[in-house]
Amino acid sequence: MSERKVFVIKFIHTVIYFFMCVCLAYILYCCLTATFNWLLFMAIGAIMIEGLALMLNGGRCPFTIMAEKAGAIKGSVTDLLLPEWLSRHTFKVSTVLFICELIVLGVRFYFAI
Repeated sequence: MSERKVFVIKFIHTVIYFFMCVCLAYILYCCLTATFNWLLFMAIGAIMIEGLALMLNGGRCPFTIMAEKAGAIKGSVTDLLLPEWLSRHTFKVSTVLFICELIVLGVRFYFAI
């Protein structure tokens, strides 16, 4: 039973991961096309909510904690049903990308007015 719970938690985590990747990709698209719409602000909000959840949990994803309570080996939820090398660097890459995207959006918005 605990293996099934761990799988479900990892599956949900993976879906959220891909949703966050789509948000980052959409923000990048908006950077390149100078698009400013409600969907852009929803994508930025989603990324910021994720960052807030991580900050409130001491840098650990709440799904990792849930998976460990369900019986997963410590840290095993980080594979997200993805290769370990990809999930291990996700936060570093996505944080840098998000900050760069916000800077570009700010510059594009400032000069568009």
